[in-house]
Amino acid sequence: MDEEYDVIVLGTGLTECILSGLLSVEGKKVLHMDRNDYYGGDSASLNLTQVHFKHLYRKFRPNQAPPAELGRDRDYAVDLIPKFIIASGELTKILVHTDVTRYLEFKQIAGSFVYRDGKISKVPSTEMEAVRSPLMGLFEKRRAKKFFEFLQGWKDNDPSTHQGLDLDKDSMKTVYEKFGLEPGTQDFIGHAMALYLDDDYVTKPARPTYDRIILYTSSMARYGKSPYIYPLYGLGELPQSFARLSAIYGGTYMLDKQIDKIETDADGKFVGVTSGGETVKAKQVIGDPSYFGAGSDSENGTLRVIEVGKVVRAICFLKHPIPGTDDSDSLQIIIPQNQVNRRNDIYIAMVSSTHNVCAKDVYVAIVSTIVETDKPELEIAPGLNLLGPIHDKFVSVSPLYQSTTSGQQDNIFITRSYDATSHFETVVEDVHDVWQRVVGTPLELKKREVEVQE
Repeated sequence: MDEEYDVIVLGTGLTECILSGLLSVEGKKVLHMDRNDYYGGDSASLNLTQVHFKHLYRKFRPNQAPPAELGRDRDYAVDLIPKFIIASGELTKILVHTDVTRYLEFKQIAGSFVYRDGKISKVPSTEMEAVRSPLMGLFEKRRAKKFFEFLQGWKDNDPSTHQGLDLDKDSMKTVYEKFGLEPGTQDFIGHAMALYLDDDYVTKPARPTYDRIILYTSSMARYGKSPYIYPLYGLGELPQSFARLSAIYGGTYMLDKQIDKIETDADGKFVGVTSGGETVKAKQVIGDPSYFGAGSDSENGTLRVIEVGKVVRAICFLKHPIPGTDDSDSLQIIIPQNQVNRRNDIYIAMVSSTHNVCAKDVYVAIVSTIVETDKPELEIAPGLNLLGPIHDKFVSVSPLYQSTTSGQQDNIFITRSYDATSHFETVVEDVHDVWQRVVGTPLELKKREVEVQE
């Protein structure tokens, strides 16, 4: 291993694989290493009983074989991190820009639902659905219609469309009040459409919320049913596809490589990585927090990452669709925090054999939220209670880490842990952020379409 590289990437999670793919396309010489013998890291999709670490029962229940009634092991690809792709969102742009879509097939997610007053309701995707929706009374529907017409009609350079509001100065609270929207409607708009995890956005300028609602409605309009698409065979296909892209452009991959040490010079600047007694030199290193002392006090006396919270996730196997969702074969349900007296929303993501991720007549629902107490499993109870009888359940609590420095001083660039959001927008924000710091210029993407199976 005596070659020198431009960049070494540690960990094959989605963020790292997107970055190594994009850097390889840019002409950088990239070496990508992972301590596991499979791709995906935290964003892998697991089957039930592969012989190595990459399987669900070994990960969660080391001494137990999966029950026979769950069907064939090879039919499963269960996501460890439940996220969907927003059809018009940033991940779609990267998939299309890099042509990684050629390795993947996508299918729509059948429905987007919100929990309100003890019931599950579909998030309206058209004006007709909004008129029929049980989420609002007659007068509130009129007010909401005016609000959405205002958003759709907004033109930055035409003050006649602004109704006296300034999206860059006025808070979202001011906008809601202007249209007289009820708290329950605000909940549904802010959490089920703008996809905020909490209510901090309400007191901030309205522009980002406007952008998020337009993203949601344009994604909804693209394929109907829901704003989300999902890759056949699970999310673990995404990092593998970006890894293939990197390899095509000369990237080198090494799996099953223990990383012994991050090597730095006398000034603390990165010079290389030692694995199995050999040191590989490179100008820069990018990696997930687990390679830089996450979970321990420091790495060689240097505190590189800090814990900023925890996410609890429950992977549940069901033998039926979720009650009250029109027998949808896939869906998202958002439980806004105000509905269950919490600070953070609870998310439910469900997929099934339609997406080639489990056996026929099995449904995989994953309930997740940001941990707020010392009893995380109790916190997701409102979500678990909506699922009906649960055949089997795997609960995990994962710390969220972020880097203590920008990496520009020492050439060590650390990605963020995967958060509790139900989509990939924050992952792509991290990709853009790390790219800008590593390369020194913003990442620019072209716009094209992505094909989706009916």
